[in-house]
Parts: sequence; structure tokens; C-alpha cells
Amino acid sequence: MKIDGVFSGGGVKSYAFIGALKKIEENNLSFERLAGTSAGAILAALIAANYTAEEIEHILSSLDLKKLLDAPKITQYIPFSKWLFLYFRMGLNKGEKLEQWLYEQLASKGIYTFNDLQDGYLKVVVSDISLGKLIVIPDDLKRVYQIDPNHFPVSKAVRMSAGFPYFFMPKRLPNQSKEKSLIVDGGLLSNFPLWVFENDSGQSKRPILGVKLSGEMGTHHSRNIKNAYDMFSALFSTMKQAHDARYVSKSKQSNIIFIPVKDVNTMNFQIDDATKEKLIKAGYQSAEDFLAYWPT
Repeated sequence: MKIDGVFSGGGVKSYAFIGALKKIEENNLSFERLAGTSAGAILAALIAANYTAEEIEHILSSLDLKKLLDAPKITQYIPFSKWLFLYFRMGLNKGEKLEQWLYEQLASKGIYTFNDLQDGYLKVVVSDISLGKLIVIPDDLKRVYQIDPNHFPVSKAVRMSAGFPYFFMPKRLPNQSKEKSLIVDGGLLSNFPLWVFENDSGQSKRPILGVKLSGEMGTHHSRNIKNAYDMFSALFSTMKQAHDARYVSKSKQSNIIFIPVKDVNTMNFQIDDATKEKLIKAGYQSAEDFLAYWPT
């Protein structure tokens, strides 16, 4: 059966998506259109490029995440300088290695720009903090930035969506006011864009299957906030959840695979192979439990 798929953000927790994908394939479900935010955009792009779950597992399980970190070289010699980059360039890592890695993976399947994909087949969510807008790429490129989506690199779109604030430096796009918009992680405004394939009346062409890391919508846990870093983490987490929690009703939750992930830091680029395997198994088990009764 053909379905549309939407993947949430979640940083390194997204290894759990691999297990879910395996089970989805085993159930003979195939994706017609895909969408995602942040880490979910990475998975959606790889699937849109016709990678199988097995291929994605091989790519991500063998990836040394630390090699994607690219703080300016001067910070190796003058450690204090990283705080200057954080202040003036608003991020610790340039994100160029992440974008190059994405480019190489997609190029291996002949995908460079959105023109290489079926029209409407992939939608990537980013946040324009200069304009204060949620942006869907490629849909909004022409309207907001006067950019031809057919020539826009998929790897760049995904890198922008995965640009976790302060961890990666924001990317810039020229907007209609002749200024440069700062683009950051799509999760800031919608970490789980389940709405993206619905029309104005809330209908969709085919079943939409969402895959979301963490617990069900509406499940909240009190945070112990002791310092400024804890406060920032809480603020960012609250912003990510608020939009989607209001949108995803109980009826829509019946179309979402929730993968509970605990004790894994979103931006821990040093997780070991055992943790990766644990996440993959958690994704598989959650999908197996869910798909035993879906579609209803």
C-alpha cells in the first residue's frame, strides 16, 4: 500500500527511525511522499532518494558522528574563541561537513536539486527567524525568497532543517526586503509537520503515517531547571512541542508511531554502537506494535 510519511526531529535519537523503517518495509508499505524536520528531514531525504532501510542502516551505523562537527580551526588553538564565534556567528559548528556528507549520500543516488525528485515528493521544514516564519522547502522558496526550487540543493535544505540553534551556525537566504534571512532548525516552529500533506479542508490523498520520537502528544514531564543552559533547553523544547501538540488531535494520533526514547541526549554526537543498536531495536518494536493494528 502506498502511504505518505512524516518524520519528527530528534537529533541522534533518530537512529530509532531505522528500526521503524525496517518494519514498515516488512509490512509492504511504500512511501509516495515524504516530509520531515531536522533529523527527520535527513531520513525523509534518504528515503526519497530511494535508499532502503538496510542501506540507511549501513550508512548511519557506520557513520562517525564526531566527523560531522566542524568548529572553526582557530578554536583548537584558542579555546576561548569558540565563545566569540557563538556570539558573532551564532553557532559552534559551521555545518559544512554535515551538508557535504548529505550531498555525497544523495549524489550517490543521482539526487542533487529538487528538480531530481518527483514534484511534491519531499518537503523539508525550516525556521526563518528573521521573518518569523515557518518555511516549507521547496514550496515556499519562490514566494518568500524568489529562488527557483528546481535549482535548490536538497542537501542544503536538509542541512538548514537540521541546524540546531547555537550548535550549528545559521544558514542565510536573501529575502524580498534585500536582507539576509537567518535559517535554523525547523523544529523551532514545527518539530513534527504532520499537517504538511493535508489540503485546506484537512483531507489527504492517501494515508499519512507519522513517526515521532518520544512519548505521545500531551505527555509532559516537569523539568528541573537550575541554570541558564537548563532554561534554554526547556525554552527550546517547549517551543518545539507547543505548535505540534495543538495540531495533533487524538484522532490523528491513531496514525502516528510513537517511539519512546529515554536517556539519550539529542545532540550527543559521541553515542556508541550499543546505544545506536538499542535505538534501532526500540524503533522496530514500536513500529511492530503499532502496525499490527494499522491502518484501522
